[in-house]
Amino acid sequence: MTDMLRVRVGRVEPLAAGIKRFTLQPCDGGALPAFSSGSHVVVHMDSGRLRNAYSLTSALDDAAHYQIAVRLEEASRGGSRYMHEQVREGDELHIGAPGNLFGLAPGAGRHLLIAGGIGITPFMTHIQALAASNAHFELHYCFRNSQSAAFLDVLPATLRPDQLHLHESDTGNLLDIAALLGRQTADTHVYVCGPAPLNDAVVNAARAAGWDAGRIHFEQFRNEVDATGGAFEAVLQKSGLTLQVGAEESLLRAIEKAGVKVDCMCREGICGSCETAILAGEADHRDQYLSDAEKTAQKTMMLCVSRCKGQRLVLDL
Repeated sequence: MTDMLRVRVGRVEPLAAGIKRFTLQPCDGGALPAFSSGSHVVVHMDSGRLRNAYSLTSALDDAAHYQIAVRLEEASRGGSRYMHEQVREGDELHIGAPGNLFGLAPGAGRHLLIAGGIGITPFMTHIQALAASNAHFELHYCFRNSQSAAFLDVLPATLRPDQLHLHESDTGNLLDIAALLGRQTADTHVYVCGPAPLNDAVVNAARAAGWDAGRIHFEQFRNEVDATGGAFEAVLQKSGLTLQVGAEESLLRAIEKAGVKVDCMCREGICGSCETAILAGEADHRDQYLSDAEKTAQKTMMLCVSRCKGQRLVLDL
């Protein structure tokens, strides 16, 4: 993992029920790479067996450390449970350099931020950038109850009352998405990060209200997709390899086992980094990145979650 950054866990602290914050410091004592608001890092755990992407929540102008907030998922596939149960202060981890798939639109007149649960994390840096540029924005933070919501101590001290709107579902204070979108100006961009039902509700409501696709931005921190299925053959044209993809392994895993390196940040069909051209065959698309039209066209596929509808795929890899 020569392209990884070695960091030491300087501090582990609880933020809310089931959520811990990890402060990561460079092992060499130098500065960490700068990052833009909305950025994330991929944390490699358990000797690289587990990899999860987490949004950076630390100060944009502080290169001495990174901070991430990790929620323990009830149906954890290993990553969040490993972070919560195995990682201790003083431990060393490997992380990738910061990447950004959820940046702010530079031409937006107003920014409407909608967070659901742990989806608040990318907005912790967005509000820094927006405040620094005196941009017009407001944050709507949806959560079940105050015990399970992170950063409730920080946000009221950081944002003005007209910028921060809290929606606690246990008290019946629900967000009226359609009404909120209906109040926005034509130069407003909306950003949503949270569970799939919230993301879908915001995106669908914006589309129904006639919003241009370029004004709608979303990031989903978890995608419950089964990447297993029927066995098939994958031909890697450039590599000159023919692989047998087993029923219980993902296409991406089979490719990696063959020694072919593929960039993939999320491994959940969300980020689009592993998009690969299809030269022959038909993909069983299971990602949330490609549009319906792109899936129908069968030109590309996401290796991390998608499979083959037939017996054979030929890939430009």
